[in-house]
Amino acid sequence: MEGDAWVVLDPAFRYLVVLTFWPMSKIFITAALLIPSLFSQSMASLSLEQKEAFLKEAKIKITHNAKKGVTGTQRATLTDGTITHDASIQNIDENKAKFEGATGVEYNFQDSYKLNIAAYRLAVLLGLDSMVPVSVERTYDGKAASYTWWIENVQMDEADRIKKKIDAPDKDSWSRQYLIMKVFDQLVYNMDRNMTNILYDKDWHLWMIDHSRAFRLHKKVLSEKALEKIDGELLARMKQLKEEDVKKQTGKWLTNSQIKALMARNKMIIAHFEAAGPSKVYKYLSAR
Repeated sequence: MEGDAWVVLDPAFRYLVVLTFWPMSKIFITAALLIPSLFSQSMASLSLEQKEAFLKEAKIKITHNAKKGVTGTQRATLTDGTITHDASIQNIDENKAKFEGATGVEYNFQDSYKLNIAAYRLAVLLGLDSMVPVSVERTYDGKAASYTWWIENVQMDEADRIKKKIDAPDKDSWSRQYLIMKVFDQLVYNMDRNMTNILYDKDWHLWMIDHSRAFRLHKKVLSEKALEKIDGELLARMKQLKEEDVKKQTGKWLTNSQIKALMARNKMIIAHFEAAGPSKVYKYLSAR
């Protein structure tokens, strides 16, 4: 129909047309409303193994520089024909005998994509895979790189939270997650936990990203003062952590010296909290 033809039609006929096509239109409207929700559910329901497989095999549609970070990180949109999702790609792999950075001089400096993968695989062993995103090795631009699952529904990073003076609605939950991060950073001797690599999704769930400057060779923690409290489940898993299991999971990306240093720090952290007593142990992971 063209022009005002619809207007001049008999009202009864117009009513019949609306009744005929309205059910179909409701289907389209309902589908349009459900698609984002179903997409979110499908992403959340993917297992770690499915995410790993996707990151390893999905085709890259487009890449662009990530907005934040200093290690040449690329953000890429990947698709396997069914799922489309973004990944953070890092292929930096630097080793220096001496490095002068913002925190001073560091010896045996390393900044490597390998450590993102090692951090993820260690997180799985410790039951922290819900706080450290999936990361796998794959080539990019002819070089080996880490492909890390892009956290969906991010509302802000820690830098934005502090700048805007925003408090988490559940301060106790936020605090307990933050304490887990502090213990994990001491365990892996993370030299670069800056405010832009602490992310919060829409549910105020904390995510730790970018571990390319972790796993130093020191056998003592970076700061014992950072060891304020520890989650009971995390402490139990740290006590169960065995060097052979760590080597099996991370040996492709960590040297034997890095693994031995990690295990020494693990032992030190356990001893610290055993001496501190039960008042320094709380529940979070086991209660989720």
